[in-house]
Amino acid sequence: MGSHRHQAALRLYDCLLQVYNEGNKGIPKDPFPFEADVQVHLIGEGCRSPLESFWNGNSMIFIMQKAGHVELSDQMEESQIDDATYISEFTPQKSSGPVALFVTRAKQLISLYTMAQNPNMTHLKISKPVVLPPLWVRCDSSDPEHTCWLGAEPLKNGNKITGISFHTVTCNGPTSDKTCFANLEDLKKAHKIRHRSSIVATKGFAQYELVRSTTLEDTVVESESNIYIDITWSIVDKILQTPPLTAAATLNIRLESGDPRSPVFQLHRELQFLLVLAEGLKTGVTEWPEPLVAESAVELVQELLNDLKNKLDGFNTSVHKNDAEKVQCDSAAVDSSIKSFFSERGDLDFAEQLWCKMRRSVASYQDLVECFTLIIKSLEHGEIQPWIHQGSSSLLSKLIQQSYHGAMEAISLSGVTPIQMLLEIGLDKMKKDYVSCFIGQELATLTYLDYFISTSVELQEQVHRIQKLHHMLEILVSCTVFLHFKHDNLFPLMQSCIKYYKENPLNEKHVFQLPMRPAVVNKFYQNDHAQIWRVEINSGHGQKEVKTIWQLSTSPPVEHMTSNNLGILCDTTVNGNTEESMYFITMANCSQVHFT
Repeated sequence: MGSHRHQAALRLYDCLLQVYNEGNKGIPKDPFPFEADVQVHLIGEGCRSPLESFWNGNSMIFIMQKAGHVELSDQMEESQIDDATYISEFTPQKSSGPVALFVTRAKQLISLYTMAQNPNMTHLKISKPVVLPPLWVRCDSSDPEHTCWLGAEPLKNGNKITGISFHTVTCNGPTSDKTCFANLEDLKKAHKIRHRSSIVATKGFAQYELVRSTTLEDTVVESESNIYIDITWSIVDKILQTPPLTAAATLNIRLESGDPRSPVFQLHRELQFLLVLAEGLKTGVTEWPEPLVAESAVELVQELLNDLKNKLDGFNTSVHKNDAEKVQCDSAAVDSSIKSFFSERGDLDFAEQLWCKMRRSVASYQDLVECFTLIIKSLEHGEIQPWIHQGSSSLLSKLIQQSYHGAMEAISLSGVTPIQMLLEIGLDKMKKDYVSCFIGQELATLTYLDYFISTSVELQEQVHRIQKLHHMLEILVSCTVFLHFKHDNLFPLMQSCIKYYKENPLNEKHVFQLPMRPAVVNKFYQNDHAQIWRVEINSGHGQKEVKTIWQLSTSPPVEHMTSNNLGILCDTTVNGNTEESMYFITMANCSQVHFT
């Protein structure tokens, strides 16, 4: 039996060492199989860890879990079949998320890992022992304590292993019964007894959701947008303590564009039409959206041309109020609460007015051809002399400038040319919209925004950068409307967004972070329930530091938990009151074993 365990420990060591070496070389080998039922993942330094709530290590770690598909083979070694008592069911598993191992199997893996890392186990005959990263194993909570994680972390003195720190994470709930909650003094007392400590320190953490997303009617996909704040402080007084205003806080913002309730949703629709044109230019196939107005594109363009002709002829026929409103872009139709932040520019030139009319009414490629044919003929005959902004780079702007001198180059309105012409004037217009807003609010300078409005890159990249500008605007508007942010908070947030998007592609799932004082937003959470509340009790220093963590959370604390392995502590309602928050109760403990 001892020989069998030694061989299993060697197999595990060889497997982890191979994963570790390949990870250091940047060779993707994930997941890596171990025996019949287990797969190994290597989480690199700096990568987000599923254990960040319970373990603050920042080095590489191994994560073991149940293999997604398990098959028995005739070639399986006899020693592996002997391990069947420890192996989770040999049945194929199909899951979109990670699958946990039986607790008994996890304990065996931790035991083998410890054996392989123990320098006193010389009979294993490991020629050049390597200190491996910590190992964590997902557990299925099948034991009475409902264990969901087991971990083992080597303790080192230089390159020499001096011991192992064992970690256990358990979870029960959900429950709203506060009598199931621990008492802080009892937790501190238990920690002192377990670790023979006379002095302990406490740290608190709370997370509040300030702006939450909800599933919209007539949609099947729930938005992942949310704004929440993480707050940390020293010296915890009681369980579920409201964080003091002296605490350190970080605002976290993840926002997806396109929510119809957004004050700048109409601008988002304008951007979507721009994306339709960009896709048509790239693929040759344009999926025209339904027009937003009853009048045809040709009629609206002819009205605009007639007005310009009348003005050139000296007639004082200013557009009626209703017609003027049609000239304005839909981006003016924003909520009154945000008009002071983002409002329609009053200096729309001819090309921009043309964009606003055509983007709401064009229904086909033929519409584009007819509209631009009307415009070019009017320019050639000198019937109109529209003004345009300096610096406009679109083909239409160049034709207008040429018309001032009575000599226009011939343009063939065929192929992708009409689509490109409309895309160019839309890009010019929307760039000015965003720049005008950000500079007007003193959130950026033209130099800072030059990357996003540069015309030195191809059109598709220009469109991509416009999307980045819009995402930044959505973030700033949401913080202005929902959190009442002023300039002193918006400015550093804008700088953070600019820095990120100059270095990264568009990513609406990215979480933007902003350090701030809790007093700025405490009115939004002071009477609310925390989504996560955690106390950390610690003693000792350096590698001798030990911790006890007790946490409440409104969602499962680990991604591999299922309804089958949740430990229901108490009744989920108290006196029939369903208004109380339902909490999962998670506890993390550690213990150290020193090798002699």
